Amino acid sequence: MQLKIMPKKKCLSAGRVPLILFLCQMISALEVPLDHGEKAKLLEDLVQPPTITQQSPKDYIIDPRENIVIQCEAKGKPPPSFSWTRNGTHFDIDKDPLVTMKPGSGTLIINIMSEGKAETYEGVYQCTARNERGAAISNNIVVRPSRSPLWTKEKLEPITLQNGQPLVLPCRPPIGLPPAIIFWMDNSFQRLPQSERVSQGLNGDLYFSNVLPEDTREDYICYARFNHTQTIQQKQPISLKVISVDELNDTIAANLSDTEFYGAKSSKERPPTFLTPEGNASRKEELRGNVLSLECIAEGLPTPLIYWIKEDGTLPANRTFYRNFQKTLQIIQVSEADSGNYQCIAKNTLGIIRHTISVTVKAAPYWIMAPRNLVLSPGEDGTLICRANGNPKPRISWLTNGVPTEIAPDDPSRRIDGDTIIFSNVQERSSAVYQCNASNEYGYLLANAFVNVLAELPRILTPANTLYQVIANRPAFLDCAFFGSPLPTIEWFKGAKGSALHEDIYVIHENGTLEIPVAQKDNSGTYTCVARNKLGVAKNEVHLEIKDPTRILKQPEYAVVQRGGRVSFECKVKHDHTLIATVTWLKDNGELPNDERFTVDKDHLVVTDVRDSDGGIYTCVANTTLDEVSASAVLSVVAPTPTPAPIYDVPSPPFDLELTDQLDKSVQLSWTPGDDNNSPITKFIIEYEDAMHEAGLWHHQAEVSGTQTTAQLKLSPYVNYSFRVMAENSIGRSLPSEASEQYQTKAAEPDKNPTAVEGLGSEPDNLVITWKPLNGFESNGPGLQYKVSWRQKDGDDEWTSVVVANVSKYIVSGTPTFVPYLIKVQALNVMGFAPEPAVVTGHSGEDLPMVAPGNVRVNVVNSTLAEVHWDPVPLKSIRGRLQGYRIYYWKAQSASQRNRRHLEKKILTFQGSKTHGMLPGLEPFSHYALNVRVVNGKGEGPASPDRAFSTPEGVPSAPSSLKIVNPTLDSLTLEWDPPSRPNGILTEYTLKYQPINSTHELGPLIDLKIPANKTRWTLKNLNFSTRYKFYFYAQTSVGPGSQITEEGVTTVDEGKMVQAVNPRISNLTAAAAETSANISWKYEGPEHVNFYVEYGVAGSKEEWRKEIVNGSRSFFGLKGLMPGTAYKVRVGAEGHSGFVSSEAVFETGPAMASRQVDIATQGWFIGLMCAVALLILILLIVCFIRRNKGGKYPVKEKEDAHADPEIQPMKEDDGTFGEYSDAEDHKPLKKGSRTPSDRTVKKEDSDDSLVDYGEGVNGQFNEDGSFIGQYSAFAILNHKQVGYLTTLDEKLGHLQVLHPLLPLHPHFSLCPKTICANSPKLACFTTCLLVTGPLVPALHP
Repeated sequence: MQLKIMPKKKCLSAGRVPLILFLCQMISALEVPLDHGEKAKLLEDLVQPPTITQQSPKDYIIDPRENIVIQCEAKGKPPPSFSWTRNGTHFDIDKDPLVTMKPGSGTLIINIMSEGKAETYEGVYQCTARNERGAAISNNIVVRPSRSPLWTKEKLEPITLQNGQPLVLPCRPPIGLPPAIIFWMDNSFQRLPQSERVSQGLNGDLYFSNVLPEDTREDYICYARFNHTQTIQQKQPISLKVISVDELNDTIAANLSDTEFYGAKSSKERPPTFLTPEGNASRKEELRGNVLSLECIAEGLPTPLIYWIKEDGTLPANRTFYRNFQKTLQIIQVSEADSGNYQCIAKNTLGIIRHTISVTVKAAPYWIMAPRNLVLSPGEDGTLICRANGNPKPRISWLTNGVPTEIAPDDPSRRIDGDTIIFSNVQERSSAVYQCNASNEYGYLLANAFVNVLAELPRILTPANTLYQVIANRPAFLDCAFFGSPLPTIEWFKGAKGSALHEDIYVIHENGTLEIPVAQKDNSGTYTCVARNKLGVAKNEVHLEIKDPTRILKQPEYAVVQRGGRVSFECKVKHDHTLIATVTWLKDNGELPNDERFTVDKDHLVVTDVRDSDGGIYTCVANTTLDEVSASAVLSVVAPTPTPAPIYDVPSPPFDLELTDQLDKSVQLSWTPGDDNNSPITKFIIEYEDAMHEAGLWHHQAEVSGTQTTAQLKLSPYVNYSFRVMAENSIGRSLPSEASEQYQTKAAEPDKNPTAVEGLGSEPDNLVITWKPLNGFESNGPGLQYKVSWRQKDGDDEWTSVVVANVSKYIVSGTPTFVPYLIKVQALNVMGFAPEPAVVTGHSGEDLPMVAPGNVRVNVVNSTLAEVHWDPVPLKSIRGRLQGYRIYYWKAQSASQRNRRHLEKKILTFQGSKTHGMLPGLEPFSHYALNVRVVNGKGEGPASPDRAFSTPEGVPSAPSSLKIVNPTLDSLTLEWDPPSRPNGILTEYTLKYQPINSTHELGPLIDLKIPANKTRWTLKNLNFSTRYKFYFYAQTSVGPGSQITEEGVTTVDEGKMVQAVNPRISNLTAAAAETSANISWKYEGPEHVNFYVEYGVAGSKEEWRKEIVNGSRSFFGLKGLMPGTAYKVRVGAEGHSGFVSSEAVFETGPAMASRQVDIATQGWFIGLMCAVALLILILLIVCFIRRNKGGKYPVKEKEDAHADPEIQPMKEDDGTFGEYSDAEDHKPLKKGSRTPSDRTVKKEDSDDSLVDYGEGVNGQFNEDGSFIGQYSAFAILNHKQVGYLTTLDEKLGHLQVLHPLLPLHPHFSLCPKTICANSPKLACFTTCLLVTGPLVPALHP
């Protein structure tokens, strides 16, 4: 028998009073347990109303092929009888031979397997369990047989769609009970693959955002699985054929032009459209606690992606899941807070659409507080509370023994108040079972709760003399299960009544259990539980034993062993002697291999002939019936040493340790050395373990030479010694030996006192004495204590002493402030005192100083430094250890602005007894105030009176800014901002400036004074187009401040110079071919400028594409452009912000349509090329003969003389220039070309254009023969002779340029030839012009 009460703790702190642990339990949920067991036997004579313990679900779907079982189980005393209603009326099972009731139960079994149909027994069933104390009822159980109907027969026509079109394959499964699970498969029962493009909707239909040729198949089959009957129904297969453009009309496709054919698309791309749901908005209603599923499937090309958001909110992170490639949003455990508008967004590269789903969450009734059983004694009061919530709010109704309370027999002790029944002064006849029904349109809740009126003596159900065994330092729980009516109170006693608790803390649980949170040895004993109510008293004794915890004293250690070697793991365990401990070894958390190579003895696991598979983690597990501990180590297996050469290694551990000549303070230790492993042992190291005070820790004891095997060891009193020995050679130190037997020395008085004795006060009226206590090894015996003594150093007082426990601090109270004390701390134990300790000096606590420093003086050294002096404070008024003096100072007022706002105070501390200090970093021309305070270990004393002082003027900072504005031919205007820190009153500004010539040399310096109230000044009568450097600073009466510099340039005299001050790019022109364009421009401005060209498609928002121009040329060729496209272009200069030309627009030529026929394989083309090659060969031979005949001219002579490799003739077959001649007979020659199959023009095909050599073209000749833009020339080659259409401008030193429209004339074709001008200033460049007709007169210089 136990109390069914939620655990609730209360703590009782017990001092030196009897242990009376009182349990006050609430009269709320006491129930008589009728289950089998020892406690139930003690209460078998008690009566209890029925309680429903098991019943079928409310919605009960049955398999029509099996017998119907409707469960109804209940308990009660006496055992209840059962009856049933069906569809609201009594169900007489005796009249139906197919219906039986399970013996001792209310469960119905309807045998329909032999005869009968399940549909006959469809209906609403309710079970009633009744005894003399009342009646409990079950839920309304709706029994329905499952259904798995077939698909209706239908003829499905094959579907033919063009590639890229959307499609929905309907499933429309038959309506079954419960609803079927839908999936799509093929004839081979393989699931059809689904993706972002193809997916199944919640309604079972298969959706295609766009179809592809690979979707073609004849076996799209929808299956419906009815889990309840384990049947699967199949729909007729659906045939789908996806056709492409090629299949539409092969003849039309063959007649298409190349451009039309390759430009055609299989299906037009389109923005998304929702396949489901339809429209822009829809609604969804779901019940609280269910899974909310929202779906959006869209079609489009490319395939749209789906995203979900919640308007005015966020999706719950831990309850939101995305299914079906994000087309379905699921929220589990949905609640009213999930109501709102959800948006699904479908998006592809062509558009975006949205659909809003308005979600409303309703709720079937759910419990806030279900009624709980009441056990009351006659005359007591109680309540039954039934509280439920839902959406809409549920209605609460009460029934008594299955009958509405309104028509049930009247009970004067009962009063109904809404969701509460209040009982007062109950009697035995008040016992009954009450039903609470909470219902709304979405469902109902039904709960039974009985009121059982009993008058029973207290009974303790925990068996008498139960023994509890608990490991020390763990919680102990002593049970006292009880029953009684009225509810008993509980009292606990330890041993004989009235024994003391000795300041322990106990926890009492409401079920009567006594908890000891941290059980100690002294908690062992007999405890008595007493249960008491007004009818009587019951007692029970239990016993508690506290056991020592199991510990692993020696843990296994990490080991590296060679293959074929031997390894030993040690695991030494200590446990309570009254318990039996078992030690188990595990490998990698599993059992050890069943192999004779593994042997386990008391403390060791030994593995011989180690193999690679033996590597791993070995764990030692020690357990008793009460606890378990474990320790692990890793074994690594390595390859053996490959050579049989001598192994030089650390020594093997010594063994056979023996203790002899055992005296109080000495012992002799002997041992046998291990193998030295080919390196002589140089020494032995002896260590000891104090098992009494520091078990498991080893300390250094002594060292002896490698030739000794014994050692006389000095010992300390009251130590439980164990020894081990290690050997050392030149390789290293061996592993420790096995520990020797233990030897405990006798106790003695301490032979040393605590160290680090100090005396410092923490408060003005105390002295805190601290020391470093002795460790257990140094105590020399049990009962270690300390005698603490003190007296004032400067008085005649006697020593005051006190003996304290083994602590490290003692506080003396009531001392005067900061007085020196003599202190000593002496150790003692049960054997006596340690030697007389040393005396140290300490001080009692400090207090804040009482007096401020006096006679504070300030000496201002300069505008940023001041010296402060003060008189020292008397030592007695410091009341502590002098730390120093602290100066607080702050800027109180600005002399220039007269603002009285106090700024943040600054602090400087001067250590020790100094009486003066320097204040650096002051601001000039400012008012300051300061005070001084003395500081001791406790803190600061009072402040001295504020002392004011002022700093003199200083030099100002540099002006905040200096700008050059409005430059003209002979003037510049300067604008500036005053200094941010004037540090005084400005008297004037000084401006110095000097010109800078083209070689960056500075001219004479001019000095100018400007009034302090000016912020703008114009300098006149300056030289035009001249750069000036300016130096500018402000002055106070103290002197000049920091200067600021700037440079400015006057503008150009247009009457004398062509170039303006500001650089400019003009005359931007573009000559375009099909996929390239030549850009040229005119630049005015400084020399050595690097240009760049930016271009992009006209009218688009794409970023400009940038090309860097090599050198300072004034032309550039753009290549790789798209044919028939308008481009915008502009030119800028690197490093000049905003220095860019205006935009120009040009359009590339249309693309040349070409058939997909490779003319290189055509016979006529091959013949033509052979003829052309023969003709070229003849022309070259003729040119060579004419040249050798001496047909030379001045330019030709220069070519021969200079022989510049960069202007050597080029041959047409390898792209180099060939020589030109003065032959009279030239036939027109047109370059043969073939447009590539991809209809793009190679860059080389359009490189040759007259614009490359026209006006503004960036091809220049320098003096050394390099090409520069200002010099250009053309050779006009007609059918008579070679002529030069160039004239030399002697004044400007360059050739006049031909008309730029020359390339547009239909009778001219450009090809490379070498031309040299008749001027020593000009070098040669290459061009030629073949003329097919007479020279046009419009061409002019």
